[in-house]
Amino acid sequence: MPRWEPGARERLVLAAVDLFTEQGYDDTTVAQIAERAGVTRSTFFRHFSDKREVLVAGQESLSRLLAEGITEAPSDATPLEAVGAGLARASGAMGPHNRELGPRLQAAVAASAELQERDALKSVGMAAAMTEALVGRGVPETAAHLAAEMGVLAFKRGYARWSEGERSDDDTLAPHAADALAELVEASALLR
Repeated sequence: MPRWEPGARERLVLAAVDLFTEQGYDDTTVAQIAERAGVTRSTFFRHFSDKREVLVAGQESLSRLLAEGITEAPSDATPLEAVGAGLARASGAMGPHNRELGPRLQAAVAASAELQERDALKSVGMAAAMTEALVGRGVPETAAHLAAEMGVLAFKRGYARWSEGERSDDDTLAPHAADALAELVEASALLR
């Protein structure tokens, strides 16, 4: 089996999600994941510290993209407009691979308490990155945190709709995330 094949990281993620779904998280080993992906165990450990880490692959990049979009939003953007810019930036990095993986990933997470905990930590990381970017724009911390939490919820709702919805070549995550954020803003007006 060749070393350093291109796409090893993506193949590892797909193999892990498939195995978690087929036989459960607890019954899946790193060796099985590596074998299914066509790589060695050492290649697995070059990419991930353990099998839990497979499911948060890309979290750092996602958080960075969200924060960059917020930071680069026009200076007169409201906090939620800046969050919308962050969602648009991160959504642009999501392709067909992410869309196909969504439902399978959700099924694997739903079947494991440990993975649910890991997924929650992913949300915390996304919110922290957006909060920091908003505070950097001069948004008061409480407002920044609230806007960031709305951004996380919008991303999750938009991603769920996108990954589970009808497929078309020109359908991207961005409008789904934007629609979800608009719905949350509208719903928040009912809280007064």
